[in-house]
Amino acid sequence: MKRVVITGWGAVTPIGNSIGEFSQSLRAGTSGIGRITHIDPQRHTTTYAAEVKNIEQHSQYNSRELRRMDPYSVFAHLASKEALSISGLTESSFDPTRVGVIFGVGIGGFKTIEDIYIKHLDSEHDSDHISIPPLSIPKLIINIGAGNVALHHQLRGPCYTVATACASGNDAIGQSYTLIRSGSVDAVITGGVEAPITHVGISGFNALHALSTKFSEDPSKASRPFDKDRDGFVIGEAAGVLVLESEEHAKARNAPILGEIAGYAATCDAYHQTAPHPEGIGAQDAMKLALQDANLALTDIDYINAHGTSTPINDPTETHAIREVFGPHADALKVSSTKSMTGHCIGAAGALEAIASLVAIREGFIPPTINLDTPDERCDLDYVPHKAEEKSINVAMSNTFGFGGHNGVLIIKRYT
Repeated sequence: MKRVVITGWGAVTPIGNSIGEFSQSLRAGTSGIGRITHIDPQRHTTTYAAEVKNIEQHSQYNSRELRRMDPYSVFAHLASKEALSISGLTESSFDPTRVGVIFGVGIGGFKTIEDIYIKHLDSEHDSDHISIPPLSIPKLIINIGAGNVALHHQLRGPCYTVATACASGNDAIGQSYTLIRSGSVDAVITGGVEAPITHVGISGFNALHALSTKFSEDPSKASRPFDKDRDGFVIGEAAGVLVLESEEHAKARNAPILGEIAGYAATCDAYHQTAPHPEGIGAQDAMKLALQDANLALTDIDYINAHGTSTPINDPTETHAIREVFGPHADALKVSSTKSMTGHCIGAAGALEAIASLVAIREGFIPPTINLDTPDERCDLDYVPHKAEEKSINVAMSNTFGFGGHNGVLIIKRYT
């Protein structure tokens, strides 16, 4: 089996639109959550979210090009551009048929779907005269983000989208890792992307009683994983992209090697549409299988970037699952939820958290869990509250668990 290394990374997030900005915000414990500006929030029970900011300053697309893409596709383009620039892949000699693009997307073009529906409501009843932009379908389908990146960079290898709800980002990276390790491809541009902050997105998650609602006066306090006063997750939007390559391919072109994907596993709870198994059985299995895939011992793991959604059910369930898997080593682990800063970016969550784990390894600090003021007695691990902690990290585990019972776990190592 081939070793799979990381040679590029890119980020468009609520706490920064580049890897540098994202890393600085993680270290500072910066919240990206504020009052919703994309839509009128007064129509909703939840009035805050984790929005990407100042994207126009980072985008080099003209207005016509932007109109041809849903926001989630724009995010994918920009994060991919940064990742490819850092990797130098597209400036090297490579076989384009052996380079793929695989993204995780939970929802896709929500804004485009909503815009179409509004046009229907505003149009005359004669369906022959409803004015729908001709590119509406290509804008909204969940595979188009990956397709547009492949088209822009002329990459002709496997190109598809993984949709496993909040585990989508990890599963896309895991699928890419599997393809490279088997020798099927040389490299994959992979990660996760989402732009769900729309009327439908907010209303839909509010109908499930999944979103935080009680922090309108200070939205920066709303995402508080493992805290007794948490009342739901804060929805976010983002793109996180990694360039993965086989070690030999990266070395042959003298690419920068940032880290290594050492293990991956995916399982299903087969329990409930939206709730995790009460004992976190599927999550436990995924963590155990990822460790087995990486050929690592429990004590090799230094840090876990938790799924940590800030929901009443997830946080104690994940804590229990970690304790069941790691036993006595659980007390030595550093665990944190970067969703406390970025919100929950659905299909992009796993990719952002894989990047956060790589930041921790490369820069020697544990990102904090901000807003952890009153720990829940059922959540009794070291969650690195409030402030980043300087610490040398060699191996990190990144957990993601999604609606439908999907569990995806990655193990990321310092490259040696």
